[in-house]
Amino acid sequence: MSNTDRHGLIAKAVRDSGSATVQELAELTGASEMTIRRDLDTLAAQGVLERVRGGARTLLLRGAEPPFALRAHEAVEAKRRIAAGICSLIADGESVVLDSGTTCLEVARLLRERPVTVMPLSLQAIHLLSEPSGPATLVLPGGQPRAAEGALTGPLALASLAALRFDTAVIGCCGLSAADGLTAYDLDDAAVKKASIAVARRTIVAADGGKLGRTAYAYVGPTTLLHTLVTDTTAPPAEVTALEDAGTIVKTA
Repeated sequence: MSNTDRHGLIAKAVRDSGSATVQELAELTGASEMTIRRDLDTLAAQGVLERVRGGARTLLLRGAEPPFALRAHEAVEAKRRIAAGICSLIADGESVVLDSGTTCLEVARLLRERPVTVMPLSLQAIHLLSEPSGPATLVLPGGQPRAAEGALTGPLALASLAALRFDTAVIGCCGLSAADGLTAYDLDDAAVKKASIAVARRTIVAADGGKLGRTAYAYVGPTTLLHTLVTDTTAPPAEVTALEDAGTIVKTA
């Protein structure tokens, strides 16, 4: 098991159970207790969990948005497959507004190698796309980054979006269901997603299967605004069918 896979498994176990001991995590991963202690120190330094005597416990409150550092360790391979699926739908020469979030960050890694124009809405994606080696053209938005998330929000972000028009909006997902539409954890984030959708010819949503059938706090809009959803094989079949019946094209990566 790679370090990335092990860290993801540890983060999920601590999040799901609320806490876990070094011994429990060693049994879960097949790694030595010494390795697990090092892993916990690393994850604690990243803000993924809290290190306690003999193990770790979650930092996540019920109903709270999981922090970026935690989400970055979850469903990594699925997010990479979803990102590849999204990039296969984007043609060379397109202009793309790219939402914040861990899956959209994987999209940024691929788009920087493509001759496309991208306006990313997170500091992490801006950093990736600012590397001079790739053929992608970077357009910088305004905005105020949300603490620990790096997502750009506020009046300057909305003004940047209003001034432009894009071929495609790639939108990250906190919750998506046929009944309740697209939702986000944060009202400011929801406003940026709405504005991104409004200035693009089509909207592609990136969401692993765990996001489907769920509803978060802030409403973005109905599924009729969405052209395509790219998800993974863990997506609930009933929810996929309901989204397709509502007019959304669903592709499984």
